[in-house]
Amino acid sequence: MDRAPCRTVLCTIPATSSEARMSQPATAKQAGAPQLVLLLIGSCMPVLGAVLLSPVLPRISEHFASTPGVDVLVPVILTIPALFVALGAPFAGAVADRFDRKRLLIVTMVGYAIAGTATAFFALGGLLGADGWRTPFWLYAAAALAAIPMALLLRQPAAHQEDAHQQDARQEEARDGDRQPWPWRPLLVPSLVTVGGGVVFYTLIVQLAYVLDGVGISDPAVIGGVTALMSLATAVGAGLFAKISGRGARVLLIAEFALSGLGLLLIAATEAVPVIVAGAVLTGFATGLLLPTLLTWAVNRLPFAQRGRGTGLWTGALFLGEFLSPLLIGALAAVTGGLGPSLGVIGVASLVLAALVATVLTVPAAPLNTVPAE
Repeated sequence: MDRAPCRTVLCTIPATSSEARMSQPATAKQAGAPQLVLLLIGSCMPVLGAVLLSPVLPRISEHFASTPGVDVLVPVILTIPALFVALGAPFAGAVADRFDRKRLLIVTMVGYAIAGTATAFFALGGLLGADGWRTPFWLYAAAALAAIPMALLLRQPAAHQEDAHQQDARQEEARDGDRQPWPWRPLLVPSLVTVGGGVVFYTLIVQLAYVLDGVGISDPAVIGGVTALMSLATAVGAGLFAKISGRGARVLLIAEFALSGLGLLLIAATEAVPVIVAGAVLTGFATGLLLPTLLTWAVNRLPFAQRGRGTGLWTGALFLGEFLSPLLIGALAAVTGGLGPSLGVIGVASLVLAALVATVLTVPAAPLNTVPAE
């Protein structure tokens, strides 16, 4: 199995001999549903902020209304973690290889909970912020709670559990006398397109609450409901990928960027709430398909020994785009005169990306669900 970019592989990829000495003895007992659920919980942590905080962004903006640059700084609350993911993702696999994966996961979960709830502690001096914008930050504490069963139930695989493919890859690296090189050249075009995809993907995650607030929908519960509906569409799109992965990246990317652009243009062109919701659902569905397409296109052609670094580079590109998204929207809003026109510009840019994939960029037409020979 190749090393995926998500947190769920931290305790499943085989350990080195040094790790085996550091960790508890491995057991032949097979992992089950509890281990799967715990690893999925860990993989959800990077996007928890967007889910929890997006509905209250307008309230945060109101609280800091007198702060210069508040229109840009508040949306960056959601995306500044993405910058650090972008910087750290290419090296995350090396860190996981060097240290005990289980201990690393537990330590990072606890640290995540402490950092995430820091803002909420300010509310203790007053009324605990029961209905205030700080309240959602308390839910970051779920990471610390999850760390307890992780420590008890997750197991560190031993080195002898490597499969034949992984052993062959390690032996090949040993014969070469050095590690496989970073796959800069084959990932150049996929990474650049992924930066654009990250901008498109995160645009409505950050801005949808402001769009709804601008048309008179200020109740965080309603905003959260619309955001959840868009997220559901994203999940549906991602789930559909397995059924359509028999098509090539070129065809899929054209359709996904085009649908994303149309959804954003729909939102930019109206103040009718039902139309805004429809545009959000369309964009969410398209971006749900977009991310697995970009990832599979990027790493599917890489040799096994390069896929860990390849997925790290791809993840860095994606989160760089997510970090840039609110900054671009803020700059465009200043130039175009508002949030609506700036969303329209991003929509047009998404359509341009679709056109570039169709006419200029070298994107393979081979089915994505096939693995080329190494």
